[in-house]
Amino acid sequence: MTSDQRIGPIALSNIRARRVLDALLEGSGVTLNGPAPWDPQVYHPDFCSRVLRQGSLGLGEAYMDGWWECERLDDMTCRLLLHGLGERAHTPSERMMYRLQAGLINLQSKARAYIVGETHYDLGNDLFERMLDPTLCYSCGYWKTASTLHEAQLAKLELACRKLELRPGMRVLDIGCGWGSFAEHAARHHNVSVTGITISREQAELARKRCANLPVAIELKDYRELEGRFDRIVSIGMFEHVGHRNYRTYFETIRPLLAEDGLLLLHTIGSNRTEVSIDPWINRYIFPNGMLPSIKQIADASEGVLLMEDWQNFGADYDTTLMAWLHNVDTHWHEIANRYSERTRRMFRYYLSVCAGAFRARDLQLWQIVFSRRRPGRYDAPR
Repeated sequence: MTSDQRIGPIALSNIRARRVLDALLEGSGVTLNGPAPWDPQVYHPDFCSRVLRQGSLGLGEAYMDGWWECERLDDMTCRLLLHGLGERAHTPSERMMYRLQAGLINLQSKARAYIVGETHYDLGNDLFERMLDPTLCYSCGYWKTASTLHEAQLAKLELACRKLELRPGMRVLDIGCGWGSFAEHAARHHNVSVTGITISREQAELARKRCANLPVAIELKDYRELEGRFDRIVSIGMFEHVGHRNYRTYFETIRPLLAEDGLLLLHTIGSNRTEVSIDPWINRYIFPNGMLPSIKQIADASEGVLLMEDWQNFGADYDTTLMAWLHNVDTHWHEIANRYSERTRRMFRYYLSVCAGAFRARDLQLWQIVFSRRRPGRYDAPR
C-alpha cells in the first residue's frame, strides 16, 4: 500500500487539488501560504478542492466563510489576472449554464429590473454612507488632479456637467440617479432642473431628502417607462445593469427623450471582450443579472440611433476609487458592526479588493461616452 492510499480518499483529493493549484499559480508570483502580503493563507483543508470544483464562486464564498485570508487581496487578484488565470476561474458548467439562461430569459427585463436594487442598493444606506464620500457617488472618481476621494468624485461630477455643456434652465434626465449625487450637483451648481430615476427604494428615499430644496424630482422607475423631452441625459454607473439583449432598446428609448440638439453622457464599466458572461460570485452576491458591455456591443447598439461624439477611458482611476472605498469600510465598520454580519463585512472587503485588482490589471475599463442625435458643428470634450 502506498502512502497516498493510507491517508484516505478525502485527504488524497485535497492533496491532489493542492498540487493542481500550485501548478496553476506557478509563475504568477502568488504562493499558497507564502510570505508575501498578496499570498493567500489557507485555513481549511478543503479549500483547494472547493476552488477547483467551483472556480471564482468557490473562491469568493470560501473567503466569506473564513477559509482563507490575504492581506492584499487587490495585489493577489492583479497578479492572477496578469498571469492569465481570469479565464480559468470560470468553470465550463458555469459558463454553459449562464449562456443558456441568458439565451432563454431576458435577465434584465422590466419585470426583473428591481432585483439588483433589492439585493444590493437597498442593503442599507448606513453602510453606503460610510463606504462612500459625502457626494454618495457610487461610481468611479476622476483622479487627474484630485488627491482625496471627495475631490475625485466632485471632479467626476463636474467633468460630466462640462461634457454635457449644461446651461441654466435646461431640463436634465439622470437615468440611474443613485442617491442623487449628480442631480444635486447639477441643480445646485449649474441651475438646471433634474429628473432622476432609480430602481432602488432606499436610494430614492435618501435622494429625495438630499435634493429637497432643489429643482429635482426623484422617481422609482425603470428606464423603459420614461416619457418626456430633455435637453440633456446622463447615465452614470447604470448601463452595467441593462444587459446585452436590451442594449439596442436602451438607445432607442433614449433617442425620442433627447432634444434635437441634446447630448447624452454614458458612464459605464466596460469589458475588453465581447461575451455573454458575468463573474458568478459577483452575480450571486453583488450585482445580480449584471453584465459588462464591450466597445463592439455599445457601438452596434447605438449605430444608426445616436452619434458618438467622444469616448474617454479612465479605468485606472477605478482602482484608486475602490481602494478608497475599502479604506472607508475598514475604518468605519465598527460603527455599523452591530447591524451587519461578519460575513457581510468580508463580502464587501472581497468585492472591493478583487475589483480594484481587476482594474489595476486593466482587465476592466471605465468609459465616459458622449452621444448626440446628430447636432451640427464641432464637439470638443473637456478632459
